[in-house]
Amino acid sequence: MDEDRVFRAMADPTRRLLLDRLFERDGRTLGDLQDQVPGMTRFGVMKHLGVLEQAGLITTRKVGREKLHFLNPVPIQLIHDRWVSKYTRGRAEALSDLKAALEGGSAMDGATIATLTQVYQVFIKATPEQIWDAITKPEFTERYFYGARIENSRERHFSTGPDGSVWGDSPTLEFDPPRRLVHGWRSLYDPELAKEEESRVTWEIEPQEGGVSKLTVVHDRLEGAPKTAESVSGAGWMMVLSGLKTLLETGHPLSGA
Repeated sequence: MDEDRVFRAMADPTRRLLLDRLFERDGRTLGDLQDQVPGMTRFGVMKHLGVLEQAGLITTRKVGREKLHFLNPVPIQLIHDRWVSKYTRGRAEALSDLKAALEGGSAMDGATIATLTQVYQVFIKATPEQIWDAITKPEFTERYFYGARIENSRERHFSTGPDGSVWGDSPTLEFDPPRRLVHGWRSLYDPELAKEEESRVTWEIEPQEGGVSKLTVVHDRLEGAPKTAESVSGAGWMMVLSGLKTLLETGHPLSGA
């Protein structure tokens, strides 16, 4: 990740406005985003979106004839992990909660805007084969996936917690190493979430120049699982991908960085 590019992209108030609008509702078209910036031409909005996409702050996906734009919060999470130490994080979050309470809002307002299609993207200095191993083998996943031992095979996605209880058990829908993995998702670790319908997770790995790979994670089919959507959105998936990147690039889990 190019931190300078991320900082430059976020320095512009129009680009911050576009990110705010995608945070409020993800998966917007260009026309919809243009409506959010009164007085700006379609070309002007396209230029701003191009800067955000180059910085990795948004991703785009074709859905039918439409090109949809999604907020990718992973670069911001990585900057947070680097610049906000574990000693100050708790105090910063407490102050943020206090500010929200004093202003009449709620610190959880953003978390309730859980989108039905969540898209995350991160660049990792690792080969596609290394990333594939890291997302399919339990000896890797337990080091960055909240302690879960996850085995992704051609038949199933099976996950157990640190105590051995079953956290997930869903069918594998696509298995194409080391490029694409698609599996079902049910959060069996929580009784309320376990009652919801099964959603879907797609992992796409694309090699880039310089020994870098682009990993895109799409969590969708969440219409019948609104509580699951809220629980995994934002920090949930961001911590997983930040931890995966840190583990592969340093050999150490995020908590020990």
